[in-house]
Amino acid sequence: MNRPFELDPMEYPFTDRWLPYRDGYIHYLDEGQGPTVLLLHGNPTWSYLYRNVIKELREDFRLVAPDYPGFGMSKAPTGYRFTPQEQSAAIQNLINHLDLKDMIVVVQDWGGPIGLNYAVRHRNNLRGIVVMNTWAWPAEIMPMKLFSLAMGGWPIGRWLQTRCNFFAKIIVPHGIHHAEKVTDSLRKAYTDPFPTPKSRIPTWVFPRQIRKARKWLTDIESKLSNLSDLPAQILWGTKDSAGFPIEQMAKWQRYLPLNETEILEDASHYVQEDRPDRVVAAIRRIR
Repeated sequence: MNRPFELDPMEYPFTDRWLPYRDGYIHYLDEGQGPTVLLLHGNPTWSYLYRNVIKELREDFRLVAPDYPGFGMSKAPTGYRFTPQEQSAAIQNLINHLDLKDMIVVVQDWGGPIGLNYAVRHRNNLRGIVVMNTWAWPAEIMPMKLFSLAMGGWPIGRWLQTRCNFFAKIIVPHGIHHAEKVTDSLRKAYTDPFPTPKSRIPTWVFPRQIRKARKWLTDIESKLSNLSDLPAQILWGTKDSAGFPIEQMAKWQRYLPLNETEILEDASHYVQEDRPDRVVAAIRRIR
């Protein structure tokens, strides 16, 4: 397989791997040796989000970072609707194919529900979890509901995402607190996966599903108690305005009582971009 767009080889110096998935394929990274770490992204990001974490840890860990179908370099199969339920099933397929065991699961944004849907059903296959600015329950707070209506609504939300590539062009840069890190190369890495209006539909579906996947999210929350004995690291960027206030962090602390929490005053929504060093440290602490 060839990369569908160019990347700076210094920023993303990894070997591409491809897993056939129905009549599409999942692109993923599988770097290093040691305890297995599964790195799950959100919207509209992909494995590139974890590049600096992987470079730091691949001497000591095995790091698996997939792109969900429709994101990054993955190609969605025919009829794929890009719902979080389908994305979680795709990740479980990858876990099974690679026979991943005793994992540290790292989640942020939609990676939370997608990863926790697996975690609550396979607690015995987890060594620990790292949680960053995410959720795994129905949206109750007004900022998340309004965000879903605005970004995932019809027709304005759909127009913003499919015609303007709004999530990748505007929301990602504004979700990084350290403005000096928002380079032309970074902007290109997040916009290039979505060159056409059709290719951008997944970035509209995710915010829409904050409301539409309520039943699925309720089911995940009902099983979070299965993880009460799981070692957890919680990293929380306080500059996040996308519906992830400290109260959401406190909810994670209740569900994951064996947690160590680090509040990051200099990080926004995309913690991996603002403070990859703290993500690295959190993973090492679980080991």
